[in-house]
Amino acid sequence: MQATLSSGWPTLLRRLEFIAYPAAAGAACAVLSLGVVTWLPALAAMAHALQRWRAEGDNRVFVNAFAAFPRYWRALWRHGLVSTAAAVVLAANIVYLLSRSEPWTFVVLAAQVGIAAALVVHHIALAAEAGRTPRGSVRTWSTGALALGFGSPARGTALLGAVISAVLLSLVVPLGPLLLGPSIPVLLALSFADPRRHTS
Repeated sequence: MQATLSSGWPTLLRRLEFIAYPAAAGAACAVLSLGVVTWLPALAAMAHALQRWRAEGDNRVFVNAFAAFPRYWRALWRHGLVSTAAAVVLAANIVYLLSRSEPWTFVVLAAQVGIAAALVVHHIALAAEAGRTPRGSVRTWSTGALALGFGSPARGTALLGAVISAVLLSLVVPLGPLLLGPSIPVLLALSFADPRRHTS
C-alpha cells in the first residue's frame, strides 16, 4: 500500500502542475489587466510565461509574466486600445439588440455574436503567437494569429470551445474563470502552434 502511494505521488504532482501553473499565469494576467486597456499585453505576457514553462520547464510563470509585460505593452498598447473600444461597442450593440423584439434583430444579433466570437479566437491566437516569438513584430504576430485561429475550421472551433468550456468548468473553483479562463485557451493555442505537432 505504501509502495503504491509512493510511486503514484510524482504522477499526481505532475498532474497538479497542469492546474497550478496555468492558474498562477492566469492570476498574473488578471492583475496586469486591472488597467482595462492592458488586457491584451497581459494576455501576451501570460502566453510567454506559459510557453517558457512548456518549452523550457521554467515554472516561474507568475514572475515571468510580469517580467515580460513591459515589452508587450510597448508593442501592443495601441492594438489593445482599439480592441477594447471594439469590445465595448459590440457589448453595447448586443445589449441593445437583446432588448428589441423586431424580427430583423435576430439576424443582426447573430452577426454581432459571430464577430465577437471571431475576435475572441483572434486575440487568443495573437497572444499565443506573441508568446512564442517575443522578438517578433505586431504584424508578424497578427499574420500568424490569422493562420493559427482561422487557417483550420476545427482549430478555430476548438479555441472558441476552450474559451467557453474553461470559463464554465472552472466556475466550481473560487475565482476559477478569472484564473483559468484565459490561460487554458492560450495553452491550447500554444499547443496548436507548436512546430513539433507538424513534424513526423
